[in-house]
Amino acid sequence: MTALSLDETDHHLLALLQQDSGRTLAELGEVISLSPSAVQRRVDRYRKAGLLDRQVAVLDPAKADALLAVCLVTLAKESNAIHAAFRRRLLAAPEVQQLYSVSGDTDYVVVLASTGMAHHREVADRLLKDAPNIQRYTTMFVLDPVRIGLSIPIK
Repeated sequence: MTALSLDETDHHLLALLQQDSGRTLAELGEVISLSPSAVQRRVDRYRKAGLLDRQVAVLDPAKADALLAVCLVTLAKESNAIHAAFRRRLLAAPEVQQLYSVSGDTDYVVVLASTGMAHHREVADRLLKDAPNIQRYTTMFVLDPVRIGLSIPIK
């Protein structure tokens, strides 16, 4: 990643992009008092530096009828190779929405999205129950996704 110096306009633009990246360059420029071409140059700079990773559409899990589950995973043995293999396995699964290596009694927090209980069970069995080197895992089903945040504070 290239070192990137950000000014107040950059911070404002990045906050706007995190809220809704579907806005046009003209709409963004109007809010931050820049021309659409100036906004485009800044966005291109963020991409080139690796700060802007990708643009995605965020679906409402309730309206998409998604079943969300938070799984706490503890590995039986640990080494760099074991952690790397576990991560590769989970990163290859589209149902894994988030994957965090954490401190404490648990090694990983995994957020799974599935189309229902049967699909969740198949995914959990494939990724966790039948996986090598997992000592234990606990699943907590999301009853109400009160807030799903994707914005990262940049200041």
